[in-house]
Amino acid sequence: MAVSLTTSGQRPGPNDDHNSGAKLDRTDTKYQSVLRTAVLVSTFGGLLFGFDTGVINGALPFMATEGQLDLNPMWQGVVASSLIAGAAVGALTAGRLADRIGRRKTILILAVVFTVAAISCALAPDRYVMAVARIALGLGVGGASVTVPVYLAEISPASRRGRLVTRNELMIVTGQFLAFVSNAVLAHYMGTSGHVWRVMLAMAVIPALALWIGMKVMPESPRWYAMKGRNAEALKVLESIREPGTAQAELDEIIEIVKRESEEEKATWHDLVATPWIRRCLLIGIGIAVINQITGVNSVMYYGTQIIAKSGVAMDTAIVANTANGLISVIAMLFGIWLLGYVGRRRLVMAGLIGTTGTHIAIGLVASGMAQSQFKAFLVLGLTVTFLAFMQGAVGPATWCLLAEVFPSRVRGLAMGVAVACMWITNFIITLLFPWAVSDDGVGIAATFFIFAGLGAAALVWGLKFLPETKGKSLEQIEWNFASGRIPH
Repeated sequence: MAVSLTTSGQRPGPNDDHNSGAKLDRTDTKYQSVLRTAVLVSTFGGLLFGFDTGVINGALPFMATEGQLDLNPMWQGVVASSLIAGAAVGALTAGRLADRIGRRKTILILAVVFTVAAISCALAPDRYVMAVARIALGLGVGGASVTVPVYLAEISPASRRGRLVTRNELMIVTGQFLAFVSNAVLAHYMGTSGHVWRVMLAMAVIPALALWIGMKVMPESPRWYAMKGRNAEALKVLESIREPGTAQAELDEIIEIVKRESEEEKATWHDLVATPWIRRCLLIGIGIAVINQITGVNSVMYYGTQIIAKSGVAMDTAIVANTANGLISVIAMLFGIWLLGYVGRRRLVMAGLIGTTGTHIAIGLVASGMAQSQFKAFLVLGLTVTFLAFMQGAVGPATWCLLAEVFPSRVRGLAMGVAVACMWITNFIITLLFPWAVSDDGVGIAATFFIFAGLGAAALVWGLKFLPETKGKSLEQIEWNFASGRIPH
């Protein structure tokens, strides 16, 4: 899961659309190179988001054993979910920090947080220190989930903003996949060592250092410079990442937008709840955010190894098999990003929910009706892969598009924050309870997935009545439809 935020109001410059046959001169090549590098380096924040949330998948079984951290099912949930608690705080505070000191400096601070917290996790002597270190790691995850998309949006040309910002989502699932692969390799070569989980967690230091080193030489957001009245510095940055001759025109637009925003009153909590149609938009946004999590996607991404192992195979085999979950997430996300250009958001979410609910039922039936065997384990793996194909290829990408589009402009930032906070809270509750639920003291793996199926069915019913269709409509048209009492279908 990630928090995708974009800026609005900037119109394409006169040279945003290119003739397909035009050749780039060396100046064009230079500006594109600087922009590509800035996008790549900053999205290491998304990669760390994915790696640090995914690495627990393979590390947890080793750290839970006797002689290591001795984690019972409830404590496994505490260790995994403590990162989510920290991420909620990080997401709420990083935005203000980025406004105060700049996007680039905030990402540099987050890189330090990632590094120190990863080392602390790897060296944790007991479960209490581990939980605290994971909370600190979550601060970095939550901060990156807000700051990196904002930085990407503000350095990207208007004509390419959507594609470049979406790369952060791709880097998140790529980070999870790399964590799964890293876990599998380390488990193969160091599985007999009780402390292999420490090496797994320490691997996150590598991309954290790469993020810090890379951001040291990256430019600050030109929009942030303009917000602070540092227009000369904003122009210098734009000249390095824009086509020749367009930087000044874009800066003039940014200055105009910043001036207009400074004259507007900031949205308040009263604005969210006082007007019935705005309150309705908020409730729909919260519903969309919660649905994203009650699919149980992060139960698979955080505990996929344990799910496969409970089906009757050795832990080292389960760790290797779990890499398929990471690979399909990357492929499905790429497909989902492409699909958004052709299929409506509502239709994509509904089709995805049918798929995820069906696979939950199938997993529950397999878990309850088959004896332990390798065949059962690989059947469960096949079903989790199918689940992630529907989730990451349909529900996930459409969720973030809808959240960016359903709120009226007056309260968009505040409403988005409330919806995403509800997403983090739902994620935290499911992540905390899942290890207990599938344990012998809980309801078991079959019943757990039947519960997910029931939640999916409820989400489908809710979606049929309340889920809007926003594809092909301007933000103003969507807002007008809600204000006039109609849900755009």
